[in-house]
Amino acid sequence: MIEAMTQLDVLYQYGAPPTEAATLALSRVREVYGVRRVEFNEKEKTVRVEYDATRLNEAVIHQLLRRAGLDVVEKLPMFAAPVAEPVAPVTK
Repeated sequence: MIEAMTQLDVLYQYGAPPTEAATLALSRVREVYGVRRVEFNEKEKTVRVEYDATRLNEAVIHQLLRRAGLDVVEKLPMFAAPVAEPVAPVTK
C-alpha cells in the first residue's frame, strides 16, 4: 500500500548565526521522520524546511528548530505578493 504524502515548505528568518553546537543539532533535525530537507541561506539569514504534512505540522518544525538552538525570528511567506506597477496618467 502506498501512503499519500503532503509535502509542504516553511521559511523562517533567523537572527544570530547558528553556533557549532546548534549546527550539529540542526543536522539531527534532518533525521526526524517526516523532515525531507533543511536548507540555509546565510546571505538572507533564512532556513527553509521541507516536510511531510501528514506526519508533522509547522508548529512542530518551529519547535524542532528552536530546540536545536536556532535563533528563529519570524516565519516568512514562501512567495512574495506581486507588486503592482504604477500606471502612468494618460496625457492628451
